[in-house]
Amino acid sequence: MPDERVRMTSATPGKYADFEGLRQRAIALRREGLSRRQIRDRLFVDNNDLLNRLLNGEPAPEWTKRPNAKDDLRDRARELRAQGMTYDGIQAELGCSKSSISLWVRDMPKPAPRTREEASAIARRGWEATLLRREEERRATKEGAASGIGSLSDRELFLAGVVLYWAEGAKDKPWDRRESLKFINSDPNVIGFYLKWLELQGVAAERLRLCVNIHESADVEDATRFWAELTGLGPASFNKPVIKRHNPKTRRKNTGESYRGCLAIYVRDSVDLYRRMEGAWYGIVGAALSTAEPKRT
Repeated sequence: MPDERVRMTSATPGKYADFEGLRQRAIALRREGLSRRQIRDRLFVDNNDLLNRLLNGEPAPEWTKRPNAKDDLRDRARELRAQGMTYDGIQAELGCSKSSISLWVRDMPKPAPRTREEASAIARRGWEATLLRREEERRATKEGAASGIGSLSDRELFLAGVVLYWAEGAKDKPWDRRESLKFINSDPNVIGFYLKWLELQGVAAERLRLCVNIHESADVEDATRFWAELTGLGPASFNKPVIKRHNPKTRRKNTGESYRGCLAIYVRDSVDLYRRMEGAWYGIVGAALSTAEPKRT
């Protein structure tokens, strides 16, 4: 076997008169199935740029490709690299990690430096791709959690409703006795769940009084229609809306067409139901903490 120990350094390849001969030997080794590392060690080439030039145009052997790499993404990455794209640009286009891209295209020449405008455009595309990927992950996680709930028993619905009320509803105080159910929220799903809980307790629609609480800058009539349709209750069940005056010094975020204020729900003759709700709450706390029921006066 001919001696191929031609020592190459980081100097430019033009220094070596036999560059073409060295390239032919590198190509021959490549076609024999050797990897870049094997060729580098065989020819003693320790400069990656020089090695890229020696192997330019020669495809890598199949065995050197990553076994888990997706062929379509790898091929597309190489196409984009051949068009002059940087790692950032390929990542923004394909959503792959830079480490994978590096392995796929490291034998290809580097592209020309990009302009500031090109860099900004690539950064924007990369950020948009990141946001899209995060949104997909967020959606998948939520859908998976929702599908894992299944149906609720009456007991589960009751307990969940008790916790919801204690978090969002009005509570009785030892110094201010108000043992009746009053609940207010802006989330249509929360309102719908609470009404379902009241239905489970046998509360008839005739015992409900509703009131829209909304800022003066919003469409009060449209908001009232929205809550009426959601609850299935007519105008007779609604009290006069409570209008909130706008403070010009504060910047509100709850604006726009989707803003419909909050809906307050009062339940008439609900002293006994309130007491059972509060007792159930402390039963939940006692069971969770494995302690005696907290005492209240």
